[in-house]
Amino acid sequence: MNTTPINSTIVSQKIKESGIKEVGKASIREIKRLVDQIEKATGEKFIRMEMGIPGLPPNTFGVETQIEALENGVAAIYPDIQGIAPLKTEISTFVKNFLNVDVNPEGCLPTVGSMQGSFASFLALSRIYKERNTTLFIDPGFPVHKMQHKVLNLNYETFDVYNYRGEALREKLESYFSKGHIHSVIYSNPNNPSWICFTENELKIIGDLANKYDVVVMEDLAYFAMDFRKDYSQPGKAPFQPSVAQYTDNYILFISSSKAFSYAGERIGMMVISDGLFQRKFENLLNFYVTDGFGYSMVFGTIYPLSSGTSHSAQYGLYGILKAANEGKFNFVEEVKIYGRKAKVMKQLFTDNGFEIVYDKDENEPIADGFYFTFSYPGMSGVELLNELVYYGISAISLAITGSERIEGIRACTSLVKESQFGDLEYRLKAFHQHHNG
Repeated sequence: MNTTPINSTIVSQKIKESGIKEVGKASIREIKRLVDQIEKATGEKFIRMEMGIPGLPPNTFGVETQIEALENGVAAIYPDIQGIAPLKTEISTFVKNFLNVDVNPEGCLPTVGSMQGSFASFLALSRIYKERNTTLFIDPGFPVHKMQHKVLNLNYETFDVYNYRGEALREKLESYFSKGHIHSVIYSNPNNPSWICFTENELKIIGDLANKYDVVVMEDLAYFAMDFRKDYSQPGKAPFQPSVAQYTDNYILFISSSKAFSYAGERIGMMVISDGLFQRKFENLLNFYVTDGFGYSMVFGTIYPLSSGTSHSAQYGLYGILKAANEGKFNFVEEVKIYGRKAKVMKQLFTDNGFEIVYDKDENEPIADGFYFTFSYPGMSGVELLNELVYYGISAISLAITGSERIEGIRACTSLVKESQFGDLEYRLKAFHQHHNG
């Protein structure tokens, strides 16, 4: 038996103790817990790529503004459920500056991270039509969104977009929308886990079909402006972060503060509802809420009972971040480009040692280097590969839990890998390749 970089006896013991039958089928948090235990038992540091955790210090504009708010006593005061007025205005300005989209501050809602925004949206959108009962996922996607559907007992359907890029996306989407049971569609852009980015042509296709079939589009912008192939960092100047909001007024945007602003710990995100959708009335909402107005039902019928609003001080923190970005004092894109630089090196280390990149193109253009990338090893499924990699001190997640049909694939996150670990990563990948090549 080949000697692995991490003591195989201890690894096997910890896997057995964890109750995980196959590491490759485990959830993100289960893998994190397992690797924590292996590291503690062996004293060896893993190349941690399983969790999409920001690897940078929190934004100082946010921290300073939040501290000032706390010192002014906001911790003792309930915030308005719909968000504090200064933040709502800055969200609206931010959307105009960086997406070139006009949205009334009324429809700009702070949420307990984008996760609460998606949860509330799934719940509300499932109730707008009596005859429509299904969300469509353009996968691969964030596994917890499907978990939220299961918690809410909501129907969803899904397809892997890998073989449906460009014009092929139109026919695929229409095959679902035309059946009349889809009320909404969700995707992330840039994409978690594959890091593909929809082109303007693809976003127009999604928007056109949303208009044709009256389907609400939920666009998860958790990695806002982090497609580093273009510079989206200048407020009010093109190019702007691509968005379906350019092509339809039937949308909800989720904008996270976790990755782009390195403010994950405060659990503060943004839900941006188009003016048209916010003001729209749906008769079926009266079966669940006191009004048929979508925006009112979202705020006072959905967000209110979920959390009664969002942390007061965190709202001020986000306000400070957005104000600095809107005024050109804080180039948030420049701050996070380190993820792209690390991805470029890491992808090269993988491909130099027999691995392949799974999702590698946006139509005809190579994907960006960024927060995530996907890889595989010839002759192994993603589950089998992850089962093995844990013995080499490398952790990630299988694409099998993300809705991807590329069962050979693994998702790697660059954020927590330090550049000082690149030597260890290279050594471990070489060892793996030597042990599995032929």
